Amino acid sequence: MTASVFVGISVDGFIARPNGNLDFLPEGGGEPHGYNEFIASVDAIVIGRKTFETVLTFGPPWPYGDKRVVVLSSRPVDLSAAAGGVVEQMAGSPAEIVSQLAATGAHHLYIDGGITIQGFLRAGLIQRLIITRVPVLIGDGIPLFGSLAHDVRLRHVATRHYPSGLVQSEYLVAT
Repeated sequence: MTASVFVGISVDGFIARPNGNLDFLPEGGGEPHGYNEFIASVDAIVIGRKTFETVLTFGPPWPYGDKRVVVLSSRPVDLSAAAGGVVEQMAGSPAEIVSQLAATGAHHLYIDGGITIQGFLRAGLIQRLIITRVPVLIGDGIPLFGSLAHDVRLRHVATRHYPSGLVQSEYLVAT
């Protein structure tokens, strides 16, 4: 099982403003920078409840098409708002989630949302990070990374830059 992160951040390391707003990200994701190819390679998208609620504000159509989406929450979540989506809810530790998804045949997971990414990273379950820095400083917000019990060593794979100023770096988590 491979679990990957593909995320946009401000240069100062935030994935969203303190209120969860993503208005500093390029509209529509900006110029092509590998997202379509990445999303085509994953079997399931794993997000937290807050990220799910944010995605719902993007409006129809459901942005993930018929890709399997797993919403993590220990409280009931109204999944009906994701009209046309293949959405289910799970609860448990990151290791339990990975185990459940592997048992259903998933091989490549896309982990998204600050708390979800942090939890899977702390559990040692992220293998690949693709981080796209947007050329803006927002000063405060929801950080991509939280506290860690120990260093997480990364191996740099590549860095790409785009005409709009996006800078994307890809890393593998060293084992």
